[in-house]
Amino acid sequence: MVRVDVRDNDVEQALRRMKKVMNREGLFRELRARRHHEKPFEIRAREKKEGIRRTRKADWKRRVEL
Repeated sequence: MVRVDVRDNDVEQALRRMKKVMNREGLFRELRARRHHEKPFEIRAREKKEGIRRTRKADWKRRVEL
């Protein structure tokens, strides 16, 4: 469960903070995925594609640092 404290009655800032936390924890992605049933094959294919994307992104970051 995500919990964000409201400081100085600034609800808009608290909403922005809450969205950042939810995005970081992957809640938006999970909600989108649960909206419709995904076949096991589709889940495996998506996870494989995401893994390849993460690997390429990490490789790209390493190349930029050099």
